Amino acid sequence: MNNIIINADSLTELPKLPYESIDLIFADPPYWMRTEGVLQRTEGTEFQGCNDSWDKFSSLSDYESFTLQWLTECRRILKPSGSIWVIGSMQCIYTIGSLMQRLGYWLINDIIWHKTNPTPNFMGTRLNNSHETLIWAVKNKRAKFTFHYKTAKALNSESQGHQMGSVWRFPVCSGNERLKDSNGHKLHSTQKPLAMLERIIAISSNIGDTVLDPFAGTMTTAAAAKKLGRKYIMIEREKIYCDYGAERLENITFEDSEIARAEFDVKPLRVSMAEMIEAGYFVEGEKFLLADGKEYAELQSDGKLLYQGKIIDMHTCAALAKNLKAKRINGFDFWYVRRGNKLISIKTVRENYRNTLKIT
Repeated sequence: MNNIIINADSLTELPKLPYESIDLIFADPPYWMRTEGVLQRTEGTEFQGCNDSWDKFSSLSDYESFTLQWLTECRRILKPSGSIWVIGSMQCIYTIGSLMQRLGYWLINDIIWHKTNPTPNFMGTRLNNSHETLIWAVKNKRAKFTFHYKTAKALNSESQGHQMGSVWRFPVCSGNERLKDSNGHKLHSTQKPLAMLERIIAISSNIGDTVLDPFAGTMTTAAAAKKLGRKYIMIEREKIYCDYGAERLENITFEDSEIARAEFDVKPLRVSMAEMIEAGYFVEGEKFLLADGKEYAELQSDGKLLYQGKIIDMHTCAALAKNLKAKRINGFDFWYVRRGNKLISIKTVRENYRNTLKIT
């Protein structure tokens, strides 16, 4: 049961899904905006905000009961290694977060979606609501969840190569990205940016994983999942969203890339110094030097170094030779050997050896 759109209520469909069968959940539930009356722009035209029937609840107790039901089922079907991401505005996110903790979810991060083109506060009666909050959580504190840390760094467009932060800047859907109905009006009042879903799916899942969205709307989650080579299960009770969403997905294909495959997070082949000595990439008795070319240590047959009359591992030896306070540092970042008239980093030698293993 994958790559499917289910036109039904999530409260009836979630219990049908098998226990611990889902790798990643993205939930964009009703926010219970509690809008009243007609909102007008400053020039007098009517603003079409979120006033849909599916966003109506009779009371806080009613909204809490609804939220507890779908969150309970999501926790049941989520794999131990899976993640759940829930998005909401100030009207609902604190209620949702509280209930998640009550159910035993373990919170990893809260992320601010900073809207770069937010809807103005037309009346000037409060601050402009220019953000929403995402909660990233797992089943429990002991969960060993999927997280592609280096892929997230590669996706950090604001500071390439640095850690991904918890403030994400994306524009609200507009223009060609916004799905329109047959009359040219926006189809869904709270359609989310495709780029945001791509980021979430890329860093929290692997190719072939199953992604679930219990409030799928215009199928943005499915579009991102399909583009990144993941499988999807979408639940949406409004038929018009399902119909337009299915049409949207027909034009989406898998785009193979380093991001889709999380290649930045693939761990290099593990090799030992003893193994490289045996293969002839290092020679017992040769000198290990620092970048200034000063001889400091002598390589032993087991990969350790003779330094000031003591045999110790290269990482401890590097810290001592550099006269650092740290007891150990990564020796591959500091030691060099002579090859001809040049100093070559032992990291480069190791990478050359790894490349021969890949070829064979």
